[in-house]
Amino acid sequence: MPNAITTFSNSKMAVSFKYWDDCVDPQDMEAMWMDPEVRTEWINAGETRAGKVHLSRDPDGQPYLTQTEMKAVAGIIVHRHFVSQIDSDMICAIAELESDRQPLSTRYNRKTKEITMGIMQILAKTADWLVSELGYRTYEVEGNSKLLYRPFVNVYLGAAYLRWLSNYDQKERSEEYIVRAYKGGTKKATHKSTLQYWRRYLSVKESLPSRKVFEVGPLLNDPSTSATPVSQKTGGGNTTWDSKASPEDMEEMWNSPNVNKEWTKSGEKRGKVRFSHDDEKRPYLSRIEMRAVAEIILSKHFSTRGVKPTVLCALAEIVSMRFINGVGPRVGIMGIDYPTAYWLYKDLGYKAYIVESVEDLTKPFVSMYFGAAYLAWLSEYEGRERTPQFVVQAYLAGPKNVNLQETGPLWLKFEEALSRYEDLKKEQGSCTIL
Repeated sequence: MPNAITTFSNSKMAVSFKYWDDCVDPQDMEAMWMDPEVRTEWINAGETRAGKVHLSRDPDGQPYLTQTEMKAVAGIIVHRHFVSQIDSDMICAIAELESDRQPLSTRYNRKTKEITMGIMQILAKTADWLVSELGYRTYEVEGNSKLLYRPFVNVYLGAAYLRWLSNYDQKERSEEYIVRAYKGGTKKATHKSTLQYWRRYLSVKESLPSRKVFEVGPLLNDPSTSATPVSQKTGGGNTTWDSKASPEDMEEMWNSPNVNKEWTKSGEKRGKVRFSHDDEKRPYLSRIEMRAVAEIILSKHFSTRGVKPTVLCALAEIVSMRFINGVGPRVGIMGIDYPTAYWLYKDLGYKAYIVESVEDLTKPFVSMYFGAAYLAWLSEYEGRERTPQFVVQAYLAGPKNVNLQETGPLWLKFEEALSRYEDLKKEQGSCTIL
């Protein structure tokens, strides 16, 4: 990285944003509206697509991004450019520490006489280097440091810098190294001067609303009428089972008597098993296939957990209608999103299946595996054994949103889905699932 300091001539007072539309490209604005949580927050605040969207302001009148908006910006940038390379929660936590999510934030370093800018506190010279030397040209900022005040531009370049740090000197670096190097530079990554920053980062990251919270959102309304399967957008009419499962898992499926019977009856051949499709050519799992996937995953990876396959099947009915690509904003048959799956993989050690991109979660066995892992984690949420009602509702609405008195409809919806699997044995109106 060059040592020359780029002359900085723009002050904070030279830029002023009142609306999101003032600092975001139209396509990025559309991406924000497409985020269900942002859309809900904006509509609740009285914003409309027909008008400009106001930026929130602190008591001093400075604009800032809400945590929902910050999460969306980070998620969009990571999904487009850095999937499987950067955790979007890392970006959100650093933004919290560096600028309190304020796009016009600046900081002057008296020692180096340099000014950092924007949400991720980027140096103008670092931005120029990332663009000219490393080729991060999605947003052209060379010679115009004012663009660093734009949220998407700043977060994109901050993410690019984190990506560079993650493989500094051609070595795969730990999260701690990356974060501390972001704060103090690569020479201070292991110095005591950056240790406190790392501790603050861990605290902030743990408290982010996206951590350990899985929300289905609009899917909890009427999925048969209001939800749009992801498969409708991404196609998949010619997708085969064999392209979405390992040879070992396919062998397990063929060894299932019920699956073998169903596939043989429909004329399927080994090596080229077709998915069922609805009238719009969207691929989905039959209930027999769904049951088999759940049984295989549980028997191989969760035999001591006691989770029942019918429970996973019923949850899949609710969140995805068994579409392999998922429904609405949630991916895959179990509706597990990428940040949740990556957290389960990286932090909790569920590594039987690799999750390198969102596309991996459209594979039935991968989605089922991480859905089961998340359910197992919820069963002991905050260190104590949880009731079936809590676990199911927490899976559907997020563990922070469970109210066993007021969220009864979720449990009823679950029991209805559960009843579709004919061999389930109920015990006087209740069921033992864990």
